[in-house]
Amino acid sequence: MNAILSIIAASVSGICLFLSFTPFNISYLAWVALVPLFLLIAGKTAKRGFFLALICGIVFFVGIFNWILEVPGYTFLHHTILGLYLGSYFGFFGLAFCLISKQCGTVSALFAAPFLWTALEYIRANFFFLALPWGLLAHSQYQNPSIIQIASLTGAYGVGFLIVMVNAAVTAVILLLAFRMKKSGISSDQNLYRQTLTTVIAFAAVLIMFSLIYGRMTISKPITGEKIKLALVQGNIEQNKKWDRKYANFINQTYRDLTSTASKGLPDLIIWPETATPRAIDRDPDLYASIKQTAKKTGRYILIGSAHHQKFKGKKSNKGRYLNSAFIISPDKEAVRQRYDKIRLLPFGEYLPLKETIPWSYINVPDIGTYTPGDEFTLFNISDVKFGVTICWENIFPDMVRRFVRDGAQFIVNITNEAWFGKTAAPYQFLSMSVFRAVENHIYVVRCANTGVSCFIDPYGRIIDRVKDENDKDIFIRGVLTGSIVPQKTQTIYNRFGNWLVWGSFLFTFILLLVAVFRRLNEGDG
Repeated sequence: MNAILSIIAASVSGICLFLSFTPFNISYLAWVALVPLFLLIAGKTAKRGFFLALICGIVFFVGIFNWILEVPGYTFLHHTILGLYLGSYFGFFGLAFCLISKQCGTVSALFAAPFLWTALEYIRANFFFLALPWGLLAHSQYQNPSIIQIASLTGAYGVGFLIVMVNAAVTAVILLLAFRMKKSGISSDQNLYRQTLTTVIAFAAVLIMFSLIYGRMTISKPITGEKIKLALVQGNIEQNKKWDRKYANFINQTYRDLTSTASKGLPDLIIWPETATPRAIDRDPDLYASIKQTAKKTGRYILIGSAHHQKFKGKKSNKGRYLNSAFIISPDKEAVRQRYDKIRLLPFGEYLPLKETIPWSYINVPDIGTYTPGDEFTLFNISDVKFGVTICWENIFPDMVRRFVRDGAQFIVNITNEAWFGKTAAPYQFLSMSVFRAVENHIYVVRCANTGVSCFIDPYGRIIDRVKDENDKDIFIRGVLTGSIVPQKTQTIYNRFGNWLVWGSFLFTFILLLVAVFRRLNEGDG
């Protein structure tokens, strides 16, 4: 019975975490979601801590990634594997937390919790081809601009650190209250225990106060500078039509009409989403000529996404060099065409990792055509303003955007096609991560999606405007949006120094685990 209750309590933590993310957006739950788990595993064996935290992680990740079931060929078997793999990071957190708790005390484990969490989030976000910085705790707070401004100092990891620290502090409050109810006649050791719990609470309070004050001061500063005008074209082309040749003329006409409408606002640049064209423009001269004519007719620069074939489809032929690219088409006849080739390809969608080594067919993963990754962080240039383009999921990787900005990008355009995922939480989860790219680098981030959400995000992570219809719907609608942004040349602490908090967390975690292991070994010798 106790085991069942423990599993239920661990699941409650996972469910509360899930509910704190979009589409539910009950963001305050993230600040207490881990408390049941902490109370559950404090002082327990490492094996028990791993198992219960694993349950919490599986519940969270299976919930937050439920939209992947919309992808063709993705099955419940794959979803189970995904839940187990990602949930294991929570499991290792529980294992380390319990090891420290048993050997160094619960208070030490609570204080160590945000460092452990940060180190593991970073590993999950950067581990080989399985790198996936999705569902970081920070993303639950994307609609709270005051609290997320510390990301300009620490990256998104700093917001997650703060959330875990507050969870630890709430746990400390509960333990303190329980201690007072059960104990009378406080001894010196018990008094020290109370003082150290109070220290955890005070540390969390100081961090929260600093974050709120810094956030308020930051967003109170006006955004100044010379503006440029951009227009977003949301084509809303159904996925089953995008690569069907019989719809090619329809797709081209749709984008020509929307571009004509967008040009009336006299933007400096009109943006189309990822894979907007039904074929690759560098392999179809007629298609390129048609788009060039559209640019000339409107007198506007056009940024388009163009690729060779669709993702998530088997294509065993490896002939040719497949690229997923972004191009700028100039209205000027003699202008040199600018191009960026996607660098961070999507595993299992644009290439099959280690296909010669791992027998993916045993778990029903199809062989797919291999895209070639780009190797240059191309900066586009219009009207003496430089900007970078990220394609699809590249925008979820902080270091990708940070590199573009360090190289001189004054704003970022993210072009994407999320039609694969249907009317799910996927586009909003993508959006939540783009908010942090803006805050981390203090730049505008502009999203242009095939089916939504296409929007402007300011340097403080505020979503200024988005493509929407008369019913306020912003996905699976067709439309254009014109708006002004201010190209930035600022440099944040995070942009300059990167993941300093992460490296500090690794060092602190290593030292504390080393102490815990030595104490355990000494106990064994005794």
